[in-house]
Amino acid sequence: MPVNQVIQGIAIPFAGTTLGACLVFFMKNELNRMVQRCLTGFAAGVMVAASIWSLIIPSIDQSSSLGQFAFVPAFIGFWIGIAFLLILDHAVPHLHLGEEDTKPEGPHSNLDRTTLMVLAVTIHNIPEGMAVGVVWAGWLAGNVGISAAGALALSLGIAIQNFPEGAIVSMPLHAQGVSRGKSFLGGFLSGAVEPVGAIITLIAASQVTTILPYLLSFAAGAMMYVVVEELIPEMSEGKHSDEGVLMFALGFTIMMALDVALG
Repeated sequence: MPVNQVIQGIAIPFAGTTLGACLVFFMKNELNRMVQRCLTGFAAGVMVAASIWSLIIPSIDQSSSLGQFAFVPAFIGFWIGIAFLLILDHAVPHLHLGEEDTKPEGPHSNLDRTTLMVLAVTIHNIPEGMAVGVVWAGWLAGNVGISAAGALALSLGIAIQNFPEGAIVSMPLHAQGVSRGKSFLGGFLSGAVEPVGAIITLIAASQVTTILPYLLSFAAGAMMYVVVEELIPEMSEGKHSDEGVLMFALGFTIMMALDVALG
């Protein structure tokens, strides 16, 4: 049943965040910084590849009737996605994922680091949820060149990169004295925005199929903003950041292979 496949596709990325949050029950300390850089680099590679093969290329393909101007919906949607995350980034106070020891400044300086970290991961998850929703909407539409296997590849790729995000929230919470149960709940809730965003985007895309190319590229622009603004700085921090770059390449090629092979 298509409905069951879509529900599973939307749930898979959320499951990745939940599994990451579960680490708080099994590990005493926060993730090693090198491990975090590797996981972040891998996540960035997955998101870049997904943006290209699962979002931008299908957006252009669906606009092929425009001839040499088939790029226009992808161009417009991409920049709207960038603008959306830019506005959200400035409107909602948050720490970047790698700024664990930074004291927040400005009118929101009274918010503690943990609250801002949860906000950072939550903002990070918004475009991912939208990407999942719009790709599954493209599959349901049946005329975008997106297969169920290709949509599943995107869900799996985002689930892989969601795993460290759950840990990035739950483990620091526990390190600050919060119980393991409440720390897990914090990581769990930080990913709850993904299925919500996916469902809203899925409904919007299914109701107005003509805007699907714009929504596909919108999600791509939003995801690319997160990669450049949040993930690349974190994976590159420190004197020896080669592992972050190598893991970026690994994540990119794995997601590319999954999308092409399964799509």
